[in-house]
Amino acid sequence: MKTLKDLYKIGAGPSSSHTMGPAKAATLFKADFPDVDYYEIVLYDSLAKTGRGHRTDRALRQALAPIEVKIIFDTTTKGLPHPNTLDFRAMKQEELVGSMRVYSVGGGSIQIEGRKDAELTDIYPLNSFTEIAEYCRTNNLRIWQYVEEIEGPSIWDYLSEVWFQMKTSIHQGLSTQGELPGGLHIQRKAYYLLNQRHMDESAETRENRTVCAYAYAVSEQNADNGIIVTAPTCGAAGVVPAVLKYMQEKKGFSDIDIIHALATGGIIGNLIKTNASISGAECGCQAEIGSACSMASAALAELVGMGINQIEYAAEVAMEHHLGLTCDPIKGMVQIPCIERNAVAAMRAINALSLANFLAETRKISFDMVIATMYQTGKDMLHHYKETSEGGLAKMYPVDENENDSDDDK
Repeated sequence: MKTLKDLYKIGAGPSSSHTMGPAKAATLFKADFPDVDYYEIVLYDSLAKTGRGHRTDRALRQALAPIEVKIIFDTTTKGLPHPNTLDFRAMKQEELVGSMRVYSVGGGSIQIEGRKDAELTDIYPLNSFTEIAEYCRTNNLRIWQYVEEIEGPSIWDYLSEVWFQMKTSIHQGLSTQGELPGGLHIQRKAYYLLNQRHMDESAETRENRTVCAYAYAVSEQNADNGIIVTAPTCGAAGVVPAVLKYMQEKKGFSDIDIIHALATGGIIGNLIKTNASISGAECGCQAEIGSACSMASAALAELVGMGINQIEYAAEVAMEHHLGLTCDPIKGMVQIPCIERNAVAAMRAINALSLANFLAETRKISFDMVIATMYQTGKDMLHHYKETSEGGLAKMYPVDENENDSDDDK
């Protein structure tokens, strides 16, 4: 497995695989071929079908400016190695002077065909929860201590930056009102959720309202191209910060406690990314929101000092009950149903923590098993339910095709 720095990335939304990954690839390609007349980029499959809604075109043009960019949306080519495939071509005097094929594999990570030098090396020798748990038991370590052993003390400086940005995204989202871009006329709801009390509000209602407000805040920032942290993706970025911010306020945990929890949640995300996928285009929203819920529940279990069996149970329950969740963004935008799903997953992470407190010793399903199940479920899922906007809510919702907020033709 790779460093947690490759899982938790600080960057602009709205999509880690559709904007962050392609923009990163574009920057690398521009460095290799800076002196050209124009670039031609072909987007395939999910990138082509939802690229306008995700603003992939805008992200590419910004990364390659001021050189002209011609973007081709290829929605028909089949048999690609990954649904988020894009081809870069550098053109000078109408001659091809360079090319590069890239796979945007989720969470802002990319793979460049034929270039191993562009990939980070693995630093974690253990690649299953079973192996990590056994190592931690044998050496009397908590998971966050295992992270420090592998990554070194500098990982805490990085995770401190991650936590600071998570809190900043919540604050900014709660402080901003108005309509999100894109033509769906979605009003921001985080401010409203935080500041409107129920007429007969119980402690449970207040908890749900507050956690949801925090999840909405980050997700709305993401949808508005704000700066967030992939946890593990942009589209699922609201879950982990929402539950950790709420629990810090409720129980008074220190920032050190929180970043230790982030490390444990990060191991969960890394295991999913390594052994399955965190890409909605590859495995549906179970790979994004399901993974985020697992990360959040494991982080919470670490935060309250649960044992390693309870941490595993919390993560497993969180993922198990997201199995089969489709990725069906309306107009290809990270708004409906994505924002609301972050809030629901945040509440589910807290519920998973409660179950882990009582039932961990009775479990029959391992976390490794549920990762494998999620991946197989994703492979079996019909293509139009995997970030193509061709099925589910994206198909049923009546969209005005004349409303187009994309920069593609500008």
